[in-house]
Amino acid sequence: MARLCFFAQARDCAGTSEARFNGVTVGDVLDAAVARYGTGLDAVIAFSAVWLNGEPASREMPVGDSDEVAVLPPVSGG
Repeated sequence: MARLCFFAQARDCAGTSEARFNGVTVGDVLDAAVARYGTGLDAVIAFSAVWLNGEPASREMPVGDSDEVAVLPPVSGG
């Protein structure tokens, strides 16, 4: 099971900072998270950066049990 980490708005939508999901690709992991936590998370993922093991990722990239997927919404500040 890959570890999925949520930050900022993604964490708020999921109600947790991380969870584990089965999946063959990054997209599978994200889809499993949306199925568990709802469409609000899907909306956040749509405008977020997604990283795999500290590198930018696409939905098609393969994942394994020791991998970490992170959802990083944009951050604004002043």
